[in-house]
Amino acid sequence: MPRITFIAADGAETVVDAGTGDSLMQVARAHNVDGILAECGGEMMCSTCHVYVEGDWLDRTGAADEDERDMLDFSPCEITDASRLSCQVKITEDMDGLVVRLPERQV
Repeated sequence: MPRITFIAADGAETVVDAGTGDSLMQVARAHNVDGILAECGGEMMCSTCHVYVEGDWLDRTGAADEDERDMLDFSPCEITDASRLSCQVKITEDMDGLVVRLPERQV
C-alpha cells in the first residue's frame, strides 16, 4: 500500500496509507488532511484540491493536461509546473513515498 506525505504550507507533515486506484484527493479526504477542500467532489469543476507535486514525483503522477491547467487558473495561489488537481492524480503502486505540498489557501 503506497504511503503519501502531504506537507502543509506551515511545514506540518501528514503521512497516510493510500489505496491504489483512489485519487490523491480521495486519500486526503479519507484521512482528514487539512487544506484539501475538494468543493466539487472530484469532478474537476473547481481548483480547491490544488497540490504541488514534489521533485521527480511528477514523472510518476504526470503533468496536468490542458483542461486541468485551465481549471488551475482559478486557484488563488501560484501555479507552477508541479501544480496538479489532486482529484486528477490516481494512486498507483509505484507512488509509494509520494510527497505533495499544499498551497497556503484554496479559496
